Amino acid sequence: MRTRQRIERVRRLLVWVRASPLARLGLLAIVLACCCYAVAAEWPGVHAALGRLRWGAAAGSVAAAMAGAGCMMLAWRALLADLGSPLPVATTARITFVSQLAKYVPGAIWSFAAHVELGYDHYVPRRRGAASVVTALAVTVAIGLAIAAIALPLASAAAARHYLWALAALPVMLVCLCPPVLGGLTDLALRALRLPPLERRLSWRGLAVAAGWTVLGWLLLGLQVWLLLSSMTGRGAGVLLLAVGGYALACSVALMLVIFPNGIGARELILIAALAPVLDRPAALALALLARAATTIADLAWGGIGLAIGRRARMAGAAADVDAAPAAAAGGAGPGSGSGSGSGGTVVGRGFLEPDAQGTS
Repeated sequence: MRTRQRIERVRRLLVWVRASPLARLGLLAIVLACCCYAVAAEWPGVHAALGRLRWGAAAGSVAAAMAGAGCMMLAWRALLADLGSPLPVATTARITFVSQLAKYVPGAIWSFAAHVELGYDHYVPRRRGAASVVTALAVTVAIGLAIAAIALPLASAAAARHYLWALAALPVMLVCLCPPVLGGLTDLALRALRLPPLERRLSWRGLAVAAGWTVLGWLLLGLQVWLLLSSMTGRGAGVLLLAVGGYALACSVALMLVIFPNGIGARELILIAALAPVLDRPAALALALLARAATTIADLAWGGIGLAIGRRARMAGAAADVDAAPAAAAGGAGPGSGSGSGSGGTVVGRGFLEPDAQGTS
């Protein structure tokens, strides 16, 4: 009875934290304070680990993080195209990487909303945009956990004992990735958002393309960690599986913990535990912080590229409006007389997830 009451109190606390922006900001402050304390307490070991790091490995880690993020963007593009809204690569990059800057704000809804609204600017119906983001998240987490379930037990005997549960869950993950099952789960997610289900579900071909890009993305993100780990330990290919599996596990679990902005704190704790067979705690903490720095630099770099793409599109749209003005005046129509937006414009007058001007498909 006491256990049930404790579980209920924890559940209510989590609900309150998720519902309160102030509570999420407070939680973020606590997490950052704990991280700073951990670094200060372990500073001699952290400093020694950083001293063993080759800066070429750090630069390669950032490059691998950017490449991995690019693959994840292409996976979402494949899902969106399969659902009926193909977009150019440059447009998809702008939507993805500008919206992902919002993931550093407490609360997962901001990045999700930015994804949907920026897609709507490019004639992606909101319901389809929401479904594609939810599906992409499900595919990313499922494949990440599957990679961890395969890689970690193969990495070492100690890891195999600790992660047998992940290997046992692998069949469930693969079943959940099947389009009929994944489509049903997507419908449940849309229903939770008070949206009707899609009339067109993901196909096997669309899933295969998205899964291929996602696997490549996870491998590159694992390479990001392996470059740092190899530099610190000097073990080379012997720690590749541990780096790939450990990072896939840490990121996948952190993605599901939406109360932590971008998984801050949770990802690092899981990664430190996964790397315990080859690194002591101070060195693992240094590596986790470096991996976080690499992904943050990659996010900011891609975000800057996305903003530059958007600025270029707006300038091209403004030039087109100027060229079309005489013809529009002669025809009695003006800029804004249409019901949609241009390729770089913004649809106004509708709230988030309201009915689409383009229809409900």
